[in-house]
Amino acid sequence: MPSKIPDGARRGWIVPIGGAENKENDPRILERFVRVSGGERADIVVIPTASRMHETGPRYEQLFQSLGAARVTVMDFDTRRDCHERGRLERLQEASGIFFTGGNQLRLTTLLGGTPVAKLIRLRNAHGVTVGGTSAGASILSEHMIAAGDEGSSMIAGGVRLAPGLGLTNRFIIDQHFRQRDRLGRLLTALAYNPFAVGLGLDEDTAAFMGPDETVEVEGSGGVTVVDGADVTFCSIDRVEEGQPVCMLGLKVHVLIAGATFNLHTRLATAGALAVSKE
Repeated sequence: MPSKIPDGARRGWIVPIGGAENKENDPRILERFVRVSGGERADIVVIPTASRMHETGPRYEQLFQSLGAARVTVMDFDTRRDCHERGRLERLQEASGIFFTGGNQLRLTTLLGGTPVAKLIRLRNAHGVTVGGTSAGASILSEHMIAAGDEGSSMIAGGVRLAPGLGLTNRFIIDQHFRQRDRLGRLLTALAYNPFAVGLGLDEDTAAFMGPDETVEVEGSGGVTVVDGADVTFCSIDRVEEGQPVCMLGLKVHVLIAGATFNLHTRLATAGALAVSKE
């Protein structure tokens, strides 16, 4: 569950990225991550545990340093025992931004889930620290995580597998590489199981910057598909066999691009700067 925000404090930014963010020509997403993590004073910990590639952590270390972060540390976890080390916990206490790389989200949850590291990251976010991630590192940020699922646009019973995520928020369920891997169906199916949450389908090179006021601001070159099940009037997920299509009525869908916003509390979408007409 999300940690309670202390009196007088503001929750830190939560930044899921759809994967394959532009790192060279137009790194606007990573630039903004540094900015909301403190800018020139940003102290960032990169957690590459989801990835099996040894170069992943050092690459993000170099990227964040080149974008002006004051300090960047790569912190990998190979065993759950690592999550109890005092030195690692003290380093996370110092960070103003924590970033999870892509890879396999189940590797992250099996190594970090329920450990002092996971609890501390939730606590630090509640105290104002920015926490974000890309691809698998985006999926784990919410309480309910899509662990696996079928591609395609149809809702199919049993077509998605959910697992507990890091639990920074219970407001949304994230799917990534959304348009590129045709993942609408599995996000809809996840919402059929949990219509309280808002579905966020993140295209590649696209991020949802969720601020302390629970307003999502879109950044990047793609779109964010917002699926809101608050007004669902009917769902057949409880009466169909696994592998069969599901009927769900009353869904509301928004497609947002950079400049548009969605408030997770009021569930209102706006075009933001896009609504200003050009003269």
